[in-house]
Amino acid sequence: MTTKINVLQVIPKLGFGGAETGCYDIAHYLAEKDCGSFIATSGGELIKYIKKNKVKVFKLPVHSKNPILIILNTLLLSFIIFFKKINIVHARSRAPAWSCYFACMITNTIFVTTFHGTYNFKNKFKKFYNSIMLRSKLTIAGSNFIFNHINENYNEYLSKKKKLRVIFRGINIDYFNQKNISILKQEKLKEEWDLESNKFTILMPGRLTTWKGQEKFIEALNILVEDYNITNFQAILLGPDQGRKVYSKKLNSLTERYSLTKKIRFINHCEEMPLAYSIADVVVSASIEPEAFGRVAVESQSMGKPIIASNIGGSKETVLNRKSGYLYKHDDPRELAKYLNTVIQLNQEELKLMGNEGRKNVTKKFDVEIMCDSNLREYKKLLKN
Repeated sequence: MTTKINVLQVIPKLGFGGAETGCYDIAHYLAEKDCGSFIATSGGELIKYIKKNKVKVFKLPVHSKNPILIILNTLLLSFIIFFKKINIVHARSRAPAWSCYFACMITNTIFVTTFHGTYNFKNKFKKFYNSIMLRSKLTIAGSNFIFNHINENYNEYLSKKKKLRVIFRGINIDYFNQKNISILKQEKLKEEWDLESNKFTILMPGRLTTWKGQEKFIEALNILVEDYNITNFQAILLGPDQGRKVYSKKLNSLTERYSLTKKIRFINHCEEMPLAYSIADVVVSASIEPEAFGRVAVESQSMGKPIIASNIGGSKETVLNRKSGYLYKHDDPRELAKYLNTVIQLNQEELKLMGNEGRKNVTKKFDVEIMCDSNLREYKKLLKN
């Protein structure tokens, strides 16, 4: 008789980021495949969308780095593993991964991790702390960029007994589909955000933080006006400041200094991201540090929108340069402005052609079904061995 697969995913919070939505997608996919699906998390907005009849959620303080709480979480996770007959524990962040590691040792359960980012380390202690993500039977890298980062920086923690595997993150291509967006909803959002239908719309999604490159983006818009004499555009900076009030004020000051206040909209949040993408003519991902994967580039292509992204990190793997969009030198606002000007000069047919290339690219490589199926096949291999 085949053993039923029961998977417990552990993640600090269930928000709307890449790691969180990946956890959410896999949890529901497992349930549909008749597997036991469980999540341990401290909370988050995404919880309200979980189908409680399919996925069981345990609220634990797994977001904490406090050593006492890590020990407490170890005990609580051990009880869950034992009573729910969990045979795969999948950790998606470092602090909860330590609790998962010890709980798996206590219960003799298979431990899996996903390496979601380029975790910084300035000393041996921090590197040791990060290494927990490589103390599992299987470590999943979300891109070739992350795979190479692990090999270059954590080689001493790799061995033949442990498996390192690339599984590209995926998105729901049915959800991120331009065909599902009504004109009525588009017009309503434009009115809500005070946008004009006759202006070229540039969208830059992402939380307001230095490494996402909002400053470089605003500089590029100023260059677009000053050097290219392009004025018939409107730009949307879509994302929360998450308490970074100083940086938020800095961006507003920069906007005022360049006299762009009438051209830039700062929008805190959009409940329906496909709708936000749908009203854009082009999408920008201006990160000045490498994205582990870069959901913005993939989501925008899935929506049939041209993408202009910095040429570092995951974007180099997800964007088809000069076909589905453009890659520019990450710290060069002049090159970003040049490609913005290039896209603005395209006619509707050329924009649509570029968008179609992006949609085909995502459907082929980054569909969430591919990601979920790859994860399940790896779980099965681990249990078989």
